[in-house]
Amino acid sequence: MRITHSGEDDNLKRLLSFSVSALKGDCGPFDINGTTDIDNRAKELVFERTRYVYNDALEFFENNFLSDITGLGLDIEMERMANETI
Repeated sequence: MRITHSGEDDNLKRLLSFSVSALKGDCGPFDINGTTDIDNRAKELVFERTRYVYNDALEFFENNFLSDITGLGLDIEMERMANETI
């Protein structure tokens, strides 16, 4: 999204927050400001989902990124389970 002005800032922030919420609901908790592999993968998916929403093509996001979404969700759950056993 090559936006060179600040007129879209509020809308993009809103779309980004919606994408964070949606992916946390689909995959599990992550830290959008974190630096782990999981956090970075989640952040990339947030940006991609937001791009689809911005371009009015959200209905294509899940099919195009299904393996990434599923993989992230599994990794988040595996990490959660590993942390419970400690």
